[in-house]
Amino acid sequence: MAYIVQRNNQFYVVAYNGVDPHTGKERRRWHPAGRSRDDAEAIAARLGADRDIAQARAIGSVTVEAFLIDDWLPRRRRELRPSTARRYEWYVANYIAPAIGQHRLNNLRAEHLDRLYRDLLDHGGTGHRPLSAKTVYDVHLVIRSSFRDATRRHLVDHNVALETRPPRVRTRSRHSPEIWTATQLADFLAHTAHLRLYPALHLTATTGMRRGEVVGLRWGDWIRSEHRLSIARSRQSIQGGTIEVPTKTAASRRSIELDPTTEQILAQWRRRLQRDGHTTGINDPMFINPAGNALNPESLTQLFNRKVASSGLPRIRFHDLRHTHASLLIAIGVPIKVVSERLGHAHPGFTMATYQHLLPGMGAAAATHFQDMLATARDERDHQQNHRRVTVIGRHSTGPDARHPRSQHRDNPTR
Repeated sequence: MAYIVQRNNQFYVVAYNGVDPHTGKERRRWHPAGRSRDDAEAIAARLGADRDIAQARAIGSVTVEAFLIDDWLPRRRRELRPSTARRYEWYVANYIAPAIGQHRLNNLRAEHLDRLYRDLLDHGGTGHRPLSAKTVYDVHLVIRSSFRDATRRHLVDHNVALETRPPRVRTRSRHSPEIWTATQLADFLAHTAHLRLYPALHLTATTGMRRGEVVGLRWGDWIRSEHRLSIARSRQSIQGGTIEVPTKTAASRRSIELDPTTEQILAQWRRRLQRDGHTTGINDPMFINPAGNALNPESLTQLFNRKVASSGLPRIRFHDLRHTHASLLIAIGVPIKVVSERLGHAHPGFTMATYQHLLPGMGAAAATHFQDMLATARDERDHQQNHRRVTVIGRHSTGPDARHPRSQHRDNPTR
């Protein structure tokens, strides 16, 4: 720490210079600063910055593993979603630390990282299977982010991750969602109606909820008097376990109206859980496994995939139940804004962009409906005009004695 002293109209900056190894007393170094206090303050600030950098250099001599686990991850955990933080911890513990964790932070080189990426691509997965390029690139992003923070704090001179060649991730072109027809969806629901977790499948199909939103439901989220569900959270699968997290976006917090059949199925499911000895209070999870624990989202996906394979229906993903729900609503003319709110999209424009493949056919149908409406209006107009014409003619010729007014004048002898 440096401070300023004035003696005989002269300013000095006094800086701490360690401890004398012989006497044990603190040493001070005096830096002449001339007659200007501003110059003295500038020198003091420079000395303080140099001291901070020197301390940072000392911290930079720690290992990569110690820096990531003891310093960087605790800092980042406060800023990340719980699921993201858990994923970062998994990458550090299973991919990064075993390979490069022993290197000093300021001694890590680009070739160390390039070797790590090659090894992960070759045999970094479970059972020494290859890891996907996407996962290896995600590992690279964690390393790059951590060294960006280390560079900003002067722990290292530069971000070594910027000198590496991480695997390229091929971006797939965006295709239209795979969906079922209404008949196919009905066939699947009939095929799975006997399953214990059929209520979860039925609810997904009839509401378009995300997988995590379905398994994150509590019984208190069902407002039965208003026939709706309140979506307030999600449950995600992380390294074999599950964690409860906020909804994906602010717009994802929403209410979804339920049809009578779905409410009846949920009521039957609740009674079954109660018969099996499980509690169904407002804070209890709506969907649980036989042991009474909150359902793992992966279990629902695996069940869905098995039943799709045995049904003979076209293969779709579990998430495509959501797309099917939205597509069927749009196909029958439900307004985009209503569909968007039901799905929890942030903006109707996103819904329109996602399901735009349905809109051309709807436009043709709209044109036909509009033409039919005009044709009907013309027919009604012509019918009304004909009716008025017949009425006028009938008013002037209502019997055999009806004559024109002029003939009556000619027959009148008094004229």
